[in-house]
Amino acid sequence: MLASDGDRERAVDILKEAYTQGRLRPEEYDERVGRAYQARTYDDLDRITADIPHPAAPPYPLPPPAPAPVFVPEVRRTNTAATASLVCGVLAAFTLGATAIPAVICGHVAKTQIRRTGESGDGQATAGLILGYACLAVITAFIALVVAFIATAPGP
Repeated sequence: MLASDGDRERAVDILKEAYTQGRLRPEEYDERVGRAYQARTYDDLDRITADIPHPAAPPYPLPPPAPAPVFVPEVRRTNTAATASLVCGVLAAFTLGATAIPAVICGHVAKTQIRRTGESGDGQATAGLILGYACLAVITAFIALVVAFIATAPGP
């Protein structure tokens, strides 16, 4: 491959370093610098600097290393029905069960949508379902106790 002016300058820099370190005599330095400026190929430059210790890099540029891959985390959208299920499930205790059924409905809708679209929010939907069903179980147990108490109460 043909050497560029920059390649020749890098070879001369190696020769200058060798001269300042006392590895080359002045006449040898002058002769090699002249040959470096007349060199046409990388091979010519390598022969001029072959007996001089220099960094592992050749006097000509190497291609730049490939850039490191950048990890970009995938940001998935949270399913809105899952969020609604969780909110309704939490509010069910404060609304005396009025939002328990919407929590269960939104939870099942969210689970279906999440399986189909791959959105995030599965944990929210599950929590909303658990809270909604738990509140419905407490309400059902309370109604059963009231009915049992009324049925066993002595008549007037």
